[in-house]
Amino acid sequence: MVGKEIKNAGEVKLVGFRVVCPGDRDTEEIPKAAKQLKERMSEIRNALPPRKQIGAFVVEESSPEEDGYWIGLRVSEYEDIPEGMTTLTIPPHRYATILHQGPNEHIRKSYEELHRWINDNGYIRSTASWNLEIYQKENQPENPSDVWVELYDAILST
Repeated sequence: MVGKEIKNAGEVKLVGFRVVCPGDRDTEEIPKAAKQLKERMSEIRNALPPRKQIGAFVVEESSPEEDGYWIGLRVSEYEDIPEGMTTLTIPPHRYATILHQGPNEHIRKSYEELHRWINDNGYIRSTASWNLEIYQKENQPENPSDVWVELYDAILST
């Protein structure tokens, strides 16, 4: 894990897949969706470079439309959405970030470390806002022991 910092992100438009499943199945279902996205990336129009997979979720969703986990590519605009895919627009926000390197099953430890840092530095998590997971090297769902993902945990602006 690498240092923690605060970053501002502009609007993010994603095209990809939405995963809705019981919480205990997400470690199985999200990699399946990531693999499917990897296989179908060429179908997504207006993808922005670098073509990194981005995950998005809300910790405490306030509506059924926010339930689940999205995995997609960032696009400049929506056009000809491929069959079976969906879109998601995330408004600009402020985030605390950390780079997780290692096994997928240890990602919760990285989040715990980031949450402690947020608290220790006087920030407040925004659990009703979108969080992002930006994969820093090609996402290899078939190899979940070598994940490099920058975790973006939404914070309230101060």
